[in-house]
Amino acid sequence: MSRFEELPDNFHESLNLNPPPAPAHAPPSAPIVFPAASSDSTPFPIDASRLEQNGTTPALPPHMASVRSHTADEIVQMMNRTPLFMTSLESAEGEDGENVELDALRALQYEGTPAEIAQGFKEQGNEVVKMKRWKDGKEYYTKGLAVLSQRKKVRSLRSPEETGEKPSIAEDEAEIRKQKELEEVCYVNRALCNLELKNHRSTTLDCASALRLNPKNVKAYYRSSLALFALDKLAEASDACTRGLTIDPSNAALKRFATKIEARHKSLSAIEQKKREREQRAQKEKFMLKTALRARNIRMRNTAQPPEMEDASIHLSPDPIAPTSTLMFPVVLLYPLHLQSDFVKAFSETDTVPNHLEYIFPLPWDEKHEYTLGSVELYMETGSGGLIKVGKKVSLGKVLGNDGMEIVDGIVRINVLLKARAAGWIEELKVRRAS
Repeated sequence: MSRFEELPDNFHESLNLNPPPAPAHAPPSAPIVFPAASSDSTPFPIDASRLEQNGTTPALPPHMASVRSHTADEIVQMMNRTPLFMTSLESAEGEDGENVELDALRALQYEGTPAEIAQGFKEQGNEVVKMKRWKDGKEYYTKGLAVLSQRKKVRSLRSPEETGEKPSIAEDEAEIRKQKELEEVCYVNRALCNLELKNHRSTTLDCASALRLNPKNVKAYYRSSLALFALDKLAEASDACTRGLTIDPSNAALKRFATKIEARHKSLSAIEQKKREREQRAQKEKFMLKTALRARNIRMRNTAQPPEMEDASIHLSPDPIAPTSTLMFPVVLLYPLHLQSDFVKAFSETDTVPNHLEYIFPLPWDEKHEYTLGSVELYMETGSGGLIKVGKKVSLGKVLGNDGMEIVDGIVRINVLLKARAAGWIEELKVRRAS
């Protein structure tokens, strides 16, 4: 029901709607001042130097003045330091590096004993881990460990004898035992997060920390074994798995993983064995090749910058380690008069040059068809820089076995010249070398 306030009888006399005008010599009246708000607090501190004031305009209410005395960017920055509106912790601190409201909220989070705080972080970690949010879970377990670690530091620095204080609840045996159990669980659970995030070294470190607290933690052995296996440290992985099975022989997960480690070990052993066999065969092939070249009096020389040969090389065929195999050479047939060349990847020591020229001729660039088996002569350079003429019926092996011949960088080079122009080319070569 509405209530009405009864006015006094002399109300009409006390209310003067037409005050008399001020005298001409009277000072100007003071500006109208609005009453202050019911609350002394303002949303932002007032900077009076930024407010335009004169004797004729009324003063702004405090809340409005606090807004008017700052720019929009400054207001946003101050709002960011308020927990309700903040968008980033980086901008939450003031110029002095403090934020009272934020510190108050943080303090609320850590109310209780270290075990209670760590228990809260552990439970939060367990919840996000169920959703496979491994990174978030790792963060919660890390926070729980940080609380316990900080408490241990305080306990080690300030003993009751030094302070003269009686031990608090957090210092009794039950609390300490609870803290130790939580620390072990946080390490093991964080190891799982690191394992899923493929932080294998961090996994092994967390498991080692858990095992220092409890040498019989089977989960720590299992997760450590998984991480070591991922790092291909099979001996260490097998050792961790064996230790876990010693504690819990019926653990199905450890049994399955022990079988997997054994299979991987056999696979790597087989790979290593094949590698050793390949290396031994390569060494034997190299030895047999050197023996075959020495037996045929064929000399080799390498320069500082040999050409790229890919898979072409001097080798024994068909079996590189059989003494009865034939030497094969990569051969370049040069046509210096026309600056052309052909490459024969496997030229047998028993072949003659015409054996290969038969299928190479006619040459695609020889428009006049000057190059035929009867119109060419063959020349090779000696080790001293001279030239020898190669007979068309002489095998390559016999030519290379002559004194003074040598193979440079594993390639045999044979010059194919037209008979009519061979003498001129030889004289030109002599002059060029002499100069």
